[in-house]
Amino acid sequence: MADYNKILYRVENKIARVTLNRPDKRNALDAEIINEIKVALKQAADDETVRVVLISGAGKDFCSGADLAALQKISTATVMENVEDARNLGELFMQMREHPRPILAAVRGRALAGGCGIATACDIVLAAASAQFGYPEVNIGFIPAMVMAILRRSVSEKRAFELITRGDILKAQTAADIGLINRVFADDEFEMKVEEYVGQLAAKSASAVSLSKNLLYHMDAMSFATALEAGVQLNAITRLTEDCQRGVERFLKK
Repeated sequence: MADYNKILYRVENKIARVTLNRPDKRNALDAEIINEIKVALKQAADDETVRVVLISGAGKDFCSGADLAALQKISTATVMENVEDARNLGELFMQMREHPRPILAAVRGRALAGGCGIATACDIVLAAASAQFGYPEVNIGFIPAMVMAILRRSVSEKRAFELITRGDILKAQTAADIGLINRVFADDEFEMKVEEYVGQLAAKSASAVSLSKNLLYHMDAMSFATALEAGVQLNAITRLTEDCQRGVERFLKK
């Protein structure tokens, strides 16, 4: 078991729960917390009992972005030091994309800048009605560079351009309306609805969900014909899985 200083990690009911645990700093990001998230995701990937990963924030906010110390470091670091620092977050986004389990974000309060990036990098985003999302980096002459690769796959190109050049903060329902997040739940029902949603996903076929995630994201760079052929091959493979064979058997007995 890994030792964590800035996150909490536990597995319960087939759900790996990763909690950003810096509530006094609005769960702000630095190199250490990013590294701990990466370790936790590796731990969840290696645990065969885990069906779903759920990322949330302790306290009132999900994550407010980079902390003050990290921003100060950026202003004095060399080009290569900044490249390495940026690559650390980029590696986290890639790890989330390639993770064998679905990763969900449960967002209360603010998910801004890098915090919004982590939420966007999740496969599914669930938000409380009062939650806020945005990429305000432009307001300090900065850009949400790595997350653009994910953002332009989540919303239209024009919406993505507007989000990153205006730095607007969106209400949860607006974020849902443009496709940035999946579901919005009333504040007073949020925890209950998240548990219900995540529990339903955890009950699905682990192999089917994992194979679906893998194929969906690998289609990014494929032509239409290549994507169809990849679907043909994976369709055939899925038929041989234990989950599929049991599922077909149950269906035929009805």
